[in-house]
Amino acid sequence: MNASRRISISATFLWIGFVCAISFMEAWLKFQAPGIDTKLGLGIGRLVFGALNKVEWVLALAIAISHIMNTKMVSVRTIFYIIPAIILIAQTFYILPQLDARAEMIIQNQPLPDSNLHLVSVIAEIVKVISLVIFGINQFEKDKT
Repeated sequence: MNASRRISISATFLWIGFVCAISFMEAWLKFQAPGIDTKLGLGIGRLVFGALNKVEWVLALAIAISHIMNTKMVSVRTIFYIIPAIILIAQTFYILPQLDARAEMIIQNQPLPDSNLHLVSVIAEIVKVISLVIFGINQFEKDKT
């Protein structure tokens, strides 16, 4: 296994770990802590998800660069990297800014219009993780051929 493959595999599973730890654990667990009300929890969440987004970009770019350096790694299975990359773009430029705006409205005690954006965000995270798991496993399977 060459260095670019090791980087890609490591970045893939780190990405999975970050998303699972933040999106599926921290996001709801912080509201269970004593003294954390909705406004404070939303403020923390905005900060944490902003940081997560930056980490995800670093990991996504590490994977992309490792693939550019090793064109043998590009295959039909690469779609399982492209899906999370597209989701990350959507999150960065649409979903997270919209969720931030909604959180700010709650913090400012403003009326909040109905939206299913939070559900869309959760589904996007689930699809991202499933795609990354498949992508990561496929990178190991390539060594067998």
